[in-house]
Amino acid sequence: GGVPTYTVGELAEAINSALRRSFTDGVWVRGEIQGWSERGPHAYFRLVEETDTGKAAINVQFFANARMRLRPILAKHRLQLSDGLKVRLFGHLDYFAPSGQLGLKMSSLDPRFTLGEMALERDDVVRRLVAKGLFDANRRLAVPAAPLRVGVVTSTASAAWGDFTHELDRSGLAFRLRVIDVRVQGEFAVDMVSSALRTLTRHDDLDVVVLIRGGGSKTDLATFDHETIATAIATSPVPVFTGLGHEVDRSVADEVAHSSLKTPTACAAALVEHVWAFQAEVERVWSAIEAHANRATQQSNASLATIAHGIRRATVSAVERSEDRLGHRRQRDDQRRRRSRARSGRGRR
Repeated sequence: GGVPTYTVGELAEAINSALRRSFTDGVWVRGEIQGWSERGPHAYFRLVEETDTGKAAINVQFFANARMRLRPILAKHRLQLSDGLKVRLFGHLDYFAPSGQLGLKMSSLDPRFTLGEMALERDDVVRRLVAKGLFDANRRLAVPAAPLRVGVVTSTASAAWGDFTHELDRSGLAFRLRVIDVRVQGEFAVDMVSSALRTLTRHDDLDVVVLIRGGGSKTDLATFDHETIATAIATSPVPVFTGLGHEVDRSVADEVAHSSLKTPTACAAALVEHVWAFQAEVERVWSAIEAHANRATQQSNASLATIAHGIRRATVSAVERSEDRLGHRRQRDDQRRRRSRARSGRGRR
């Protein structure tokens, strides 16, 4: 009889009293965000950890007032809370009687923890690529002399696509584009981008493939740190250019690509530059051929003039010698005729 009997409501109160006594100052907890959802100004998710015995999870409520308060901190570090992000957050435990669930009311978070986790994951991906000999594989490929046949992986509804095509159109060059429209952020982005890269690079009728998107948060950029996308770039048989719109950061995709440019516009400009350089080289070669041909013609003309002058001198000399010989012969003939006439005149006398 020493164990009390509670009503459900009383038990809920007792649990909350015990929680307040045990975690008076609140609690820091770290894990991975899963099941992020927004209802009005509030957000809800589970904080999850994979343990040796399975999975541990706790429900988190991120109410509007806390979201408003944390917005400047998240913006400063260019973080956007979403599924898959590892976080260290602070809150107060609460047992919610109507649903019978224990939850954590989130009121703060440590952005440096998230940035550090992202950096560690990124370093792990780079290490694995280096170990497989893939890290600089794409950079070793040669860009064709005039890369006019271009595959594009992007969201065609984005400003990135408009900026890229505008820069190519402005050049007046005859680029031919084959584009695959993908998500560049969110849960489907990694699979869509890596699949599109593999599809475009499977054929040998493209000179380069470009991967472009506009600017965004560090969380958006983390999509392009994923090993699946990096491997698709590293194993591509054609050069891959990236223009991911992040002026400061470099993703793993940028690290393994043949050429990484700051923005989609810069990516297009790099292609234009390649083609102009080829055109300039062609014109330089033709000019060199023309100059060589002109020199050869001039040298031939000079040789012909020298030969003609020599022939003329030889001809004149030969004619003069012939005239001399003819003159001598005429003199001898005249002398013979005179002697002959003189002999015949003596004979008549």
